[in-house]
Amino acid sequence: MGKKKSQQQLTPLELQIMNVLWDLGPANVQTVQEKLAESQELAYTTVQTMLNVLHRKGKVRRTLRGRAFDYAPLLTRDKAASNAIGDMVDRLFGGSVDGLLMSLVKSRQLDPRKLEELSSLVEQHERGQKGKADESD
Repeated sequence: MGKKKSQQQLTPLELQIMNVLWDLGPANVQTVQEKLAESQELAYTTVQTMLNVLHRKGKVRRTLRGRAFDYAPLLTRDKAASNAIGDMVDRLFGGSVDGLLMSLVKSRQLDPRKLEELSSLVEQHERGQKGKADESD
């Protein structure tokens, strides 16, 4: 796995912090720390360091408000999910989405009824995408 790939992946703590920002919108270190304290106790400086790391990685932007920075997500939840799923498919299934799906079927996490529902959702999504493409012509 190249450096660029690993730069896209969020660590578990980075993901927790991003979830706070996705849920709350722009927030300062203290607000993020307080929200995280509901599940785990982290030092203010730890949260501050992690937000600065996310800023350096280009995942959040920061804006000075008074004497503190507000941090806002630049990375969307959908993009983070896409990156994580792509990484998992590459690492565990050699890039094969079919391998992932067969694993879900074998582990009984995906049954024929669920596959039918997903197929219908994919068709709806494709029709929606086609409609968007037609509008832009």
